[in-house]
Amino acid sequence: MTQTSVAPGDPGLAAKLEHELEGEVRFDAFTRGLYSTDASHYQIEPLGVVFPKSVEDVEATLALARDAGVPVLPRGGGTSQCGQTVGRAVVMDTSRHMTGVGSIVSDRDERFVDVEPGVVLDHLNARLRSEGLWFPVDPSTSSRATLGGMAGNNSAGSRSLKYGMMVDNVAAVEVVLPDGRRVWLGERAAGAETIRDEVAALRALYTREAEEIARRTPPTLRNVAGYNLDRLAPDREHLAQLLVGSEGTLAFFSRLRLKLARVPQRRVLAACHFPSLTDALDTVQHMVRLGPSAVELVDRTVLRLAGERPDFRAIIEGFVRGDPAATLLVEFSSEDEAVDLGRSLDDLDALLGDLGHPGSMVRIEDQAEQARVWSVRKAGLSIVMSMAGPRRPISFIEDCAVPLEHLAEYAQRVDEIFARNDSEGTWYAHASVGCLHVRPALNLRDPEDVARVRRIAEQTHQVVRELNGTHSGEHGDGLLRSEFLRTMLGGRMADAFAEVKRVFDPQGIMNPGKIVDPPRMDDRSLFRYRPDYSGRDLPVVLDWSKHGSLLGAVERCDNNGACRKYQPDVMCPSFRVTHDERHSTRGRANALRLALTGQLGDGGPDGLAGLDSPEMAEALSLCVSCKACKRECPTGVDMAKIKLEWQHRQNGLHGVPLRERVLAGLPRVAPRVARLDGLLNLGGRTPLRRLLGLSLERGLPRWNAKPWRDSELPAADAPDVVLLVDTFSRWFEPENARAAMRVLEAGGWSVAAASLGGSGSRDRPLCCGRTYLSAGMLDEAKAEASRTVDALVAHARAGAWIVGLEPSCLYTLRDEAPALLRGDDAEVVAGRAVLLEEFLDRAWQDGRTLPFEGATSGAARPVLVHGHCHQKAFGGADATLRMLRRVPGLDVKSIESSCCGMAGSFGYHSEHYDTSMAMGELSLLPAVRDAEADAVIVADGTSCRAQIADGAGRQAVHSAVVLEAALGV
Repeated sequence: MTQTSVAPGDPGLAAKLEHELEGEVRFDAFTRGLYSTDASHYQIEPLGVVFPKSVEDVEATLALARDAGVPVLPRGGGTSQCGQTVGRAVVMDTSRHMTGVGSIVSDRDERFVDVEPGVVLDHLNARLRSEGLWFPVDPSTSSRATLGGMAGNNSAGSRSLKYGMMVDNVAAVEVVLPDGRRVWLGERAAGAETIRDEVAALRALYTREAEEIARRTPPTLRNVAGYNLDRLAPDREHLAQLLVGSEGTLAFFSRLRLKLARVPQRRVLAACHFPSLTDALDTVQHMVRLGPSAVELVDRTVLRLAGERPDFRAIIEGFVRGDPAATLLVEFSSEDEAVDLGRSLDDLDALLGDLGHPGSMVRIEDQAEQARVWSVRKAGLSIVMSMAGPRRPISFIEDCAVPLEHLAEYAQRVDEIFARNDSEGTWYAHASVGCLHVRPALNLRDPEDVARVRRIAEQTHQVVRELNGTHSGEHGDGLLRSEFLRTMLGGRMADAFAEVKRVFDPQGIMNPGKIVDPPRMDDRSLFRYRPDYSGRDLPVVLDWSKHGSLLGAVERCDNNGACRKYQPDVMCPSFRVTHDERHSTRGRANALRLALTGQLGDGGPDGLAGLDSPEMAEALSLCVSCKACKRECPTGVDMAKIKLEWQHRQNGLHGVPLRERVLAGLPRVAPRVARLDGLLNLGGRTPLRRLLGLSLERGLPRWNAKPWRDSELPAADAPDVVLLVDTFSRWFEPENARAAMRVLEAGGWSVAAASLGGSGSRDRPLCCGRTYLSAGMLDEAKAEASRTVDALVAHARAGAWIVGLEPSCLYTLRDEAPALLRGDDAEVVAGRAVLLEEFLDRAWQDGRTLPFEGATSGAARPVLVHGHCHQKAFGGADATLRMLRRVPGLDVKSIESSCCGMAGSFGYHSEHYDTSMAMGELSLLPAVRDAEADAVIVADGTSCRAQIADGAGRQAVHSAVVLEAALGV
């Protein structure tokens, strides 16, 4: 590896870069920590990070790097699994600014588009969709994978059997060479004339080594080992495709010209079940002769783990029959809508019968159902990584690929290797091209397991060599596999790779240590968990026993980068508006892990100065506690809950700020001041807002002159339902509580109010503790949660349902309350706590319906539903949609949106107002503005309704109000 005398954070180099670059330059320790890891298990502190805004910034960075003799490292989404995007170098993050997309060229002869390297694949395909086109290389990380990174790794995806790999779909690249020249290389590009000497050297290399290249290149459908020397052959010379897969070691990709394909007009899918993994894999070689676009493997473990997750359970039940050891998902597709793909399924069914597996196929022809099934496969990594325990699935042999006729033997022999090494793995992914993902479960803090990494790798590679396969079939070489290029491909091939490196990068400044001159793959000094890695025990309030400790919960993050996606799901709203790694779940988790292990400074009273730094406060400031990461993060990082402990610590160190104390105390203060509703409503316009730091752009909640009283519900000794009326519904929007009461009574359920002393009690109303949680006041939150659980547990044990209206409050009983209280009572209450629509939906499915009235003819009234983040995180949003769709005369549609941006009190903060509105403008507010004038806007969250009112000028209502109106009560 190229060594540099420049130290990380060098102020002189940083100053020079700041002077020359338009983009941002960050050489601080905090940023260096965030960029010291990728999705591999390696960690190397960079010199610093730059965020180029243009190719001119790239040229300036390279010029300064040459002069200073320091390495540079191009980086996109940072999702590399082999350590390609970590190193002691100046990291150039292209994902923030280099995101331009050129004009689309589409005619009879060719279809292509030019893109900058930071463009995310899903973004590109969203733009191409209106043209009926797509870029068909489809890795499972498409939601955050950048095109530059995909080209650097020579990525592939589920449909590479039909469309090929990245190398097959790049027509040309504009590159900035290490010496500063900028040239286009590839089809109809004139850049080869500019680098005549380099081309001559490369041609001479190929002429000399052609026989060795042909002999050593594996005859597999996937191979990304080393450089693509076969693209130097005279009959297929393609310099752009030589550079694809070079992992940033030869040049910087400043633009890519991508070949496009027409979107298939028809797709059909089959789920083929097998009694053993061997039977499934032995069948693949026959299946591919039928011309499928994909054949993907999902084994029993993946299916079992998926079935345990609420978001996948119904999907699994829909296409899995019995208890298969393995399932192959076989897709056929066509750009011609007239093609009858049903015949392809018939042929597949017949083939399975001929091979001894009659009746093993489930046909899936509905497009929506296909998408749901594919979601299970696409979440394969997420599902595998959900395994608990000190041993975690580790990526280091998962890219081996073998010819299809050897696939079953390969899997069988590798399973035997696992058994000999006291480990086990789960199999899934690209059966159609002989590339199966398997991650042995190991603990990289255990020296014996680290030794197993090398043993398993070397033994597996021996099997791969015997079966004429490749050890590097998809995710690249990086720090993980480069060491084995010499043993797998031979010394002459490894020397040829080094010669290519010298031709393009004689100074050795481009991402050193990858492909050429690599370190040992098991050098623990390069690991995230180095031999001296250790954490500090902190006093905590919440129960972290599931993860061993607070640090264990943080360490769940494996840097897969799913929190960097841009789709309107939920995760991660702060990253979606800032495009800043600091404000992603991954960035926060990395920062906290480094701080908790003393890697961001060991000063302070307990040696954890980094935990209390301004940089940490900034990173956590935009976390809106939406809980999306709890559900959508592949490894289940719950940043909202982790943040609570950090806030609690800061409160202990610095005291609770006045604003947070005032807002958090609302449930305790409200009963005493509510009678002054008129005065309080006027007070929203006073200088008090400035004193508290509340935005003057916001309308404040208005106190209702007739708040909800628990006495509105008669006492009931053994109610079916206990209605939990939250603080916000009680004092500001009591019409929601009254609507819920009438809906429940119309359904024939006996209903009681949730209170300490019964319906007539004069005690202060119950509170879940949510407002205190938002302020990090965990002791107060614990007291409120305890009080509420004590009042509800007898009802819950008697079988009553605890029905709530405000998602953030109700789900506090399901989530934080058990973690705060750590007792059976809290768990019992959590198990019986549901939102109103969840309760009604369960009852409806059990045959207990409601007598809805409504128009049965004429145009249906449009209803647009925005799901609260916590509803989505806990799987409750679908119940709202189902209940509203049961009302006659309504056309109910979900708004595809992330967090509304208000997030409790977050959007009221003066310093967060702009960010709050930017979150809303991502999808929710434009959708509401575009809604028809007579459309009903439904949002169960009180803060969501406030954001819609402030940002779109529309009045949203709780679903209870819509359901009440449909009952005519």
